[in-house]
Amino acid sequence: MDTGVIIAIVVGALILLALLWMLARAGRTRRLETRRTEAREIRREAEVGRAQADRTRAEAEAQGAEARRQEALARERSATAEEQHREARERHIEAAKKDPDADPDEAAAEFDRQHAAGGTAGTTETAGTAETTGTGATDSDQSVEHYERTSTPDAERERRFERDDQGDVVRDDELEQPRRNR
Repeated sequence: MDTGVIIAIVVGALILLALLWMLARAGRTRRLETRRTEAREIRREAEVGRAQADRTRAEAEAQGAEARRQEALARERSATAEEQHREARERHIEAAKKDPDADPDEAAAEFDRQHAAGGTAGTTETAGTAETTGTGATDSDQSVEHYERTSTPDAERERRFERDDQGDVVRDDELEQPRRNR
């Protein structure tokens, strides 16, 4: 073989090796770029997931705060109800002390029995709901005012009566409104 042919074969082989090296490098670059693109997409999805988790955590914290607020409000209302109950009991005992026909100890026991049974003195229980409030006037005026509201499926009733310091009824108003069927 001629020297020129050998040189041409070697140069051709070198060119072929350089071409294969460049193709391998381009393929590697393409694979790396594909992996970078996938990594960016995964990071973006992770960022969206983190934002959703932060939002869910904030919502849970807000719900927890609302639940704590509601619990505190319920405790406050319970304490207020207990105080009103205690005042109502004291007023019943006071009324029994003023009434010549009533025994204060018996009135206290009856009030406690009704409270233990879940009822309220003077409340009429029906197939609906009932609310009762009793309020005393000032210390100089010993009158007692009583308000009662009863709801049934057929009607709503309100009754107010007031007793003077001797225990006599001085006012007795009753209002009844039929309910409309819907």
